[in-house]
Amino acid sequence: MKPRPAYTVFRVVALAIVLVSLLAPLVWMVAASLKTNVDIYDTSKALAFSPTLENYGKVLQQADYVQFIGNSLWVAFAATVASLILGVPAAYSMSRFNMKKSALVVLMARVIPGVSLLVPWYYVFSNLKMVGGFGVLIVSHMFVSLPLVVYIMMGYFDSLPEELEEAALVDGLTHVGAFRRITLPLSMPGIATAGILSFIFSWNNFMFALVLSDADTKTLPVAIFDFVGYASIDWGGLMAATTVVTLPIMVIALFVQKYVVSGLTAGATKG
Repeated sequence: MKPRPAYTVFRVVALAIVLVSLLAPLVWMVAASLKTNVDIYDTSKALAFSPTLENYGKVLQQADYVQFIGNSLWVAFAATVASLILGVPAAYSMSRFNMKKSALVVLMARVIPGVSLLVPWYYVFSNLKMVGGFGVLIVSHMFVSLPLVVYIMMGYFDSLPEELEEAALVDGLTHVGAFRRITLPLSMPGIATAGILSFIFSWNNFMFALVLSDADTKTLPVAIFDFVGYASIDWGGLMAATTVVTLPIMVIALFVQKYVVSGLTAGATKG
């Protein structure tokens, strides 16, 4: 049955509205990063202006953003790998042994506001002389990444038939061997999904890094605040720094979106 013309028009208009509302802030951000502060405040130059790369030079050279990019990459990568190492076996155990209560406790970390943990974490880690190091940033980012990995992988393991593992046990493998040789290779799409989303959440994390990092270990979201002063804001530099933070994640999401969708929907059905 062909869709009605009125429905087709409504769908096109609705998609156009959603697309414009999503792309307009990004277009403005990129355009503002190519303007001087004077042009940003000039409404007559909203569309017609002379682009400049001065803001990007300020970000990449004067503000040492290359170091901050490296800090963000290291913290996000380490937090993602550690979350996968701990979360994948935990999700498998919770899925196969029906540990729903334990899974609920882990998933509660996604409900608890992270800001409620900042003061006690700062007190504990400051007494351990860890504040300002990469270790405390990695651990704090795992507070977000680990429950996400467990949540995604539990659904994925639920969708895998247990008969495959039972056949491996009949052939002489142990439970650990069946997990390592059978279940783990089959769950790679789910692991890729969990890893990608964990990396993105860690890359964008601002709150923990703001409190627990120092001048040498701060990440890109925190470094953006260098362009916000007490009396004024360097909007050109701020938009250029924001573009540097946003574009890598957008490129990653663009190339891996099909893997993310397939991984998230794999656990929607069982059997």
